[in-house]
Amino acid sequence: MAAGAHNISIGILEDITTNEMRIEISDDGRGMTPAFAAVAADPFTTTRTTRNVGLGLAMFKEAAEAAHGTLSIASAPGRGTTVTTLFQLTHIDRKPLGNMAETMTALVATHEDLDFRYTHHRNGRSIFLDTKALRSQLEGGSLQSVAALNALRTQLHREEESLVR
Repeated sequence: MAAGAHNISIGILEDITTNEMRIEISDDGRGMTPAFAAVAADPFTTTRTTRNVGLGLAMFKEAAEAAHGTLSIASAPGRGTTVTTLFQLTHIDRKPLGNMAETMTALVATHEDLDFRYTHHRNGRSIFLDTKALRSQLEGGSLQSVAALNALRTQLHREEESLVR
């Protein structure tokens, strides 16, 4: 979001046949040079001017590696960035995803100027959220209204529950 993105895509694929969980986060922000992308997951690399540490990617990489996984960054200046992590799905040290319904609702609520696409595939079932499509269905209504956010949260919770059945 700090990279000037307008569109952010978050995809999660849990594949029990390969014992992998893949998380891919893409944006259409300003991107990174190859040299910066190569060190972006280092905790002491950041573009912030308020402090000399950037822990988000470093912690994401550490979580992936703790579960016999990897983190990779593909980026180009002016074209955006894609961060891809692979985790061993059943590894005892794999961190839980947490409550993605609440996470996505919070992102939508606090970033009215961004469009999010969220997909989560597991056990042959899928969740799909596209805020651009939702905004067009609201016919001028705000996706950030309390009613819309509550409906979004409820729907995502319902769909998340269907993934684990």
